[in-house]
Amino acid sequence: MAGLAESGSNPDVDLLYDINGLAKDAPHWFDRIMEFVGEYGLLLGMVLLVLWCWWTVRRRGDDSAASSVAALVWAPLAAGIAVLVNVPIRGFVERPRPFVDHQGLDVLVTGKTDYSFVSDHATLTMAMGVALFVANRRFGLLGIGLALLEGFCRVYMGVHYPTDVVGGFALGTAVALLLSPLAMALLTPVMKAVERSPRAGLLIRARGTTPTGHDALIPGSRTERSEERDLAA
Repeated sequence: MAGLAESGSNPDVDLLYDINGLAKDAPHWFDRIMEFVGEYGLLLGMVLLVLWCWWTVRRRGDDSAASSVAALVWAPLAAGIAVLVNVPIRGFVERPRPFVDHQGLDVLVTGKTDYSFVSDHATLTMAMGVALFVANRRFGLLGIGLALLEGFCRVYMGVHYPTDVVGGFALGTAVALLLSPLAMALLTPVMKAVERSPRAGLLIRARGTTPTGHDALIPGSRTERSEERDLAA
């Protein structure tokens, strides 16, 4: 991987220069915005999206509220596990940051001394986006969109190759999907126990809500739509 990056005649490096070249032509203030968005803003946006989805589930308060919250709890856990899995991957590949081997890049963030493959930011955001998609399609699509934007920002900032980002997307997706059944099997009973608590239960179901009898995790989820099709039949 590192050897491939040293050559300037491969699509990975060419795409790096094409995307990072946009930073050279952009106004200084726009680069500063991209720096904040790519380093902190999109991660914060992903957290807020999960909280928004949780608030929707809590206000709905149907029979599947505990399962819904369990699915949402899995989103940040999946992101954390994916980043831990990335630690040995980075140490094994040992790919330098693109600005180490390539001149003329406009690097918007300084102080990056660790290895490049795979991108932690891309891994984090995609793991959360895919885990959110498992719970709810509409919120999940927004989350995946934020993850894709995060990947673009990391290349734009000159701190990752495009393949670093693609690798992060693949890792985050794999962890979120492959471990989801086990995570739900463990988290759902815990959330049901919390739901039975007079005070902590408010984290699962808003005060005054009553079960609606729907089986869907969250309004608009795939389960709900499947049920509508069954009734129509």
